Amino acid sequence: MNQVTRAGAPVDVAGDFPRVGQAAPALTLTNTDMADVTLADFAGKRKVLNIIPSIDTPTCATSTRKFNELASRMADTVVLVVSADLPFAAKRFCGAEGLDDVETLSTFRYPEFHRDWGVALSSGVMSGLCARAVVVLDANDRVIHAELVPEIKQEPDYEAALKALEAQATA
Repeated sequence: MNQVTRAGAPVDVAGDFPRVGQAAPALTLTNTDMADVTLADFAGKRKVLNIIPSIDTPTCATSTRKFNELASRMADTVVLVVSADLPFAAKRFCGAEGLDDVETLSTFRYPEFHRDWGVALSSGVMSGLCARAVVVLDANDRVIHAELVPEIKQEPDYEAALKALEAQATA
């Protein structure tokens, strides 16, 4: 079991977090049109999974905005913002913010995603939500970057995710 912190207090994270080089775990999530999607729906594209506790928190909103900006510059890449938020909330947020370059996906029908991807907050007040993490997949769904952010209120390392994409693009 991994551990992160929230405002310095330890929080347990259940499941096995993906490691660089391994195949991505399977996933089924729900998009803003209430349709279920899998990694196969994004076949042939590199994927940046921006996994967040909730779109309605300041750090999650910031990372979604930042990845939207970065996504607009990345060829053959899709940014998937994954949270337990209902699809309606994610759609409202992205519409209000004018964010068109990220795809928001909800775990609300598929809570097994939390454990399968090693991001299940299993203690503390946020138990049941996803830990903050970024996982970058190549076009064949192999993990090329994985960051379980150590402090929930901290933004992810955007530069490291971008470097992984750039290195993979030139390899």
